Formats: sequence, C-alpha cells, structure tokens
Amino acid sequence: MATDYGYDSGLGFPETVRRHRVPAGLRAPFEGRTWREFGYVLLSLPISIVMFTYAVTMISLGAGLLVTFLGIPVFAAGLAGCRGLGAMERARARGLLGLEVGDPEPLAMRKPGFMAWIGAVLKSGTSWRTLLYSVVHLPWAIFSFAVAVNFWVYGWALLTYPLWFWVFPAYVGQDGLQLYGDETHHIYLNNPFEIGVTALVGLLFTLATPWIVRALTTVDRVMVHGLLGPTRLSARVVELESDRGVVVDTAAADLRRIERDLHDGAQARLVALAMDLGLAKEKLTEDPAAAARMVDEAHGEVKTALQELRDLARGIHPAVLTDRGLDAALSAVASRCTVQVQVEVDLPARPAPAIEGIAYFTVSELLQNISKHSRATFAAVDVWRVEDRLMLQVVDNGVGGADVSSGSGLTGLAERLDAVDGILVVDSPLGGPTRVTAELPWRSERV
Repeated sequence: MATDYGYDSGLGFPETVRRHRVPAGLRAPFEGRTWREFGYVLLSLPISIVMFTYAVTMISLGAGLLVTFLGIPVFAAGLAGCRGLGAMERARARGLLGLEVGDPEPLAMRKPGFMAWIGAVLKSGTSWRTLLYSVVHLPWAIFSFAVAVNFWVYGWALLTYPLWFWVFPAYVGQDGLQLYGDETHHIYLNNPFEIGVTALVGLLFTLATPWIVRALTTVDRVMVHGLLGPTRLSARVVELESDRGVVVDTAAADLRRIERDLHDGAQARLVALAMDLGLAKEKLTEDPAAAARMVDEAHGEVKTALQELRDLARGIHPAVLTDRGLDAALSAVASRCTVQVQVEVDLPARPAPAIEGIAYFTVSELLQNISKHSRATFAAVDVWRVEDRLMLQVVDNGVGGADVSSGSGLTGLAERLDAVDGILVVDSPLGGPTRVTAELPWRSERV
C-alpha cells in the first residue's frame, strides 16, 4: 500500500490518500467492510422475524380489542415497541453499515399524562413508519439472507474444491463432486482440468459476492434512512431552529458591539466635550484666550466624534448600499482595502435588502481578512446571479492556508450564510491562491 499527500479541494487541508497495490475487486472478499455487511445480512433474518412477529401480534391484538377500552392502549404500546425496535435498527445500521442516520422527531406531548402519551404515539408519523418497516423488512431480509449465504457458501466451497475433493473417493465412494447423474450416466468433477475450472468458477463467485452483498445492504440503507430516520420536514425544522439560534446570537453580538463602540468611543468623547465646554464657559470672562483654545479643542473632538459615528453607522448599514446598491458599495469597500481590488458586479436587478446586506458584509469581511492576513498584492471580487442564487467570489494571490473550521472569522461567516440557506466554500491551499465562494438565495427587491 502506498501513501500520497494532497489537498482537499474544499478547505485546503492536507489529506492522506492511500493507494493500494491490490485492486479493489481482489481486496473486497477480505475487507472488514465486506464482513460487516455480510454480518448485517445474517442478523437481519432473525431480527426481522422478531420485529415482524411483535408488530403483527401487537397490532392484531390491539385491533381485536378496539371494541373495548383496552384496544387503544395495546395499539399504542405496540407502536411504542416498534419505535424502540427502530432505535435498535438505527444503532445496528450505524455500527455495521456505517450509516449515520439521525433520530426521528420525539413525541409531541402538549401535557403530561398517560392519555396524552397515547395520543402522541398514535399521531406520530414515526410510529407508523417503524411499524411499516417491521412488516416489510421481513420478506426483504429472507431474500437477502438466501442470496448472500448461497453466493458466499458456494463461492468459497468451489474455490477450495482442490483442497477437499479427495473426501469423495476416500469416504463417499464416488470419484468426486457429482455434476450430473441419472440411472445410466454420472458426471463427476475429478480430473485436474475439471477441478481447476471448478476453482475458477468459485473464484468468480467469491469475487462477486462482496458486491452483491453491498447491493443488498444498499436497499437496507435506503429503508433505514427513509423509514426510521427523520423526515425532510422535521430535519428542516431542526435546521431552521439552529439557524434561528445563530441569527439571534449574531444579532445580540452586533448589538453588544454597537453598544460597546458607542460607550467607549463617541459617548466618552461627547462627555469629555461637555466637560471641556463647561470649563470654557467658566473661563470665558476671566481668560478669553484659554477659553478660545478649549473651544477649538472641543471643535476637534466634535469632528472626531462625528467621524466615529459615521464609521459606526457605516458598519451597521452603509448609506451608499441603500442609495446605489452593491456595485457602488463594494467599490467603496475595495477602495479602503490595503491591496488593489478589482470589483465586477453583474446583476440584472437589486436583490432583497436583507440578502444585499449579507452579501455586502460578507465581501467586506473577506476583504478585511485579505488586508490583515493574506500578504496579497491583488484581489478580485465578482458578483453575479445564477437562476435563483446570488453568487459571490473573492480571489487573492496571497499565501493561502485559510481554514473555515479553525474557529476563525470564516467560521462565523459560514454560520451567517447558513442561517439564510447560504453556502461558503473556501479553497485555500498553502502557498495560495485563495478562492472564497459564497452562495446566497436570490430574492428580488420589492418595489
């Protein structure tokens, strides 16, 4: 086995690439993955029998008792048991197939109590999906068990036939493995050519069996993911809840930053300005020259405070972005960058203000990173629209090595974009160049 090193195309990480000298088709019968998948198929049959028996028994019993009050609790208990069996199947698929499937949505109980629990179990889609899985998985488990075991046993038996064909003349009283026989004719595999062909057929069976088993477990993966995992709607709800948390945290951090900037900057200067003007007022009659100097100094403080307020307002939402759009706003940001920046914006119309603001601050932060860390001499910003997506790309010729997973500003930027269904992709190998591509949903500005 040889080892090579390269860079992951997504993040620029050095990654280890293993190159095997033995082809994958010859390695497959001996790989751990093959044996784990075969073990999964073998376990599926007894487990599916238990699940099918339990599900059919409990649901039939509950349906038969529906004429009494006991039917509904028994029905709910059967569904709850199926949910538990579904959790066991997810764990088995995770351990043997390496299938990472999330837990489905929990029971939605508006109030505590036994009756509320029964209602939540009966109304849960997860309960009915696990019941369906318990019923339909048995015939598939029987089929996959039969196919996998037959291919596996016959393949290895034929492959090793040259090692044990002597058993037939020694203990069975026949020349070899009987291929065909009737009252008058018998064909045995007993000469060297026939033994060699038998071993060759066994080799083909043995090499094909791992891929057949892999195809069978692919169906299992689909069933576990589709029936025992979370639905797209529930996964989307979880994602939106997470994105909402990111948005709330980001807004709170922005408010704290604005409050800190006001308190430490403009507010402190205005307080000092008020004190200076008060002293100047007292000295106005006694020492007009000193009062004039103090007023002149206060005038300078006023200019500084106004500049700080302008910078703060620009950080919240620049006026040029509202008035003239992304092209002018990004050109203004590029003019303040420490390296030469080429800006090209090709948009048929202005996007919604929220998307426009996120695009502006994304490019602004990326250009700040270039100024601080990249040691670049040139950068380019491209903005365009592809169908219903707004695309941003910032490229520089710096030293590279940008890492979105290191907890830096790129991580926060990726979280902000993810909160609005956006994507951030960083391609920054060591030595450069760095290419950062952002993708945002396109929503047109409402007139």
